[in-house]
Amino acid sequence: MGIPNQIRIELFRQMIRAQVAENSILRLIDAGKAQVLYHSARGQEAVSAGAMLALRNDDSMFYGHRGVGHLLTKGVNPTLIFGDILGTTAGSTGGLGAGIVHVVDPSVGVLGQSGTVGGTFPLAAGVALAAHYRGTDQVVLCMFGDGTANRGTFHEAANAVGAWGLPVIWLCENNGYAVSVSQSESTPITDLSIRAAGYGMPGVIVDGQDVELVYAEVLSAVERARQGLGPTFIEAKTIRFRGHFEGDPQNYRTDSDRDFDAIDPIVKQRAKLISEGICTLEATQQIVDECESEMELAIEAALAAPLPSVARAFEGVLS
Repeated sequence: MGIPNQIRIELFRQMIRAQVAENSILRLIDAGKAQVLYHSARGQEAVSAGAMLALRNDDSMFYGHRGVGHLLTKGVNPTLIFGDILGTTAGSTGGLGAGIVHVVDPSVGVLGQSGTVGGTFPLAAGVALAAHYRGTDQVVLCMFGDGTANRGTFHEAANAVGAWGLPVIWLCENNGYAVSVSQSESTPITDLSIRAAGYGMPGVIVDGQDVELVYAEVLSAVERARQGLGPTFIEAKTIRFRGHFEGDPQNYRTDSDRDFDAIDPIVKQRAKLISEGICTLEATQQIVDECESEMELAIEAALAAPLPSVARAFEGVLS
């Protein structure tokens, strides 16, 4: 069965939301209003939109550093995200700020990120174990990059999840670089998904530049987990268009002259919707306009909130 047209349009909308939000964050950084180290996900929007739309509201998700699209599509109010970026009390951390890696909203299943990459693997296993004991059909989606896949925490967590048949979807956003180190220099295999066999779970590869393929693959893994059939490892082959962080000179890249427009997931989905008569060009532009208005209002709300008092730094601290 094909993907309903309304979902295909929504996949496009969520990629646009991620792009617009990210552009807004970059403008805030350039204006000196946001003092954060930002990791762009430009080029990887299909993975976040496709994966998150395959989940229910009560499913849990752990995201990676390039998480703005994941957060928005999973249901986090953009004001919470911009509040954290700006360090105001409108943020999900109530003013502790520090940017995207600390946004959390359990009401929509967003359980956060670890300050050290790879720290979310055992957390995902633990949340899945809790769902198993409670007897729910909730699943846990854990996002990570190809570099993080080499951390020992992944192998320990994957072994436990595989042995116990827990409802986890491991989704590797393989953009080919661990900061500045190419996958060929850090890993002896081309396809990370083959590791799944060692942990008793299916391993699949999906084109991370095609949002509909990502959605279908993650949805299949989610349905499998809900049926009690255990975890899945999905490797989304993708590419980041910008540096590891804003300001990264990217001297290490060997694909800097690549035609990114030809593989842009947003461009591809827009063209597909128009060519198949699902949307007009004007309708897709209206989606862009709506997303821009949404993010502008969220930024205004985040900026209008006060900065935290000194006392905020001591909240939750044991004395």
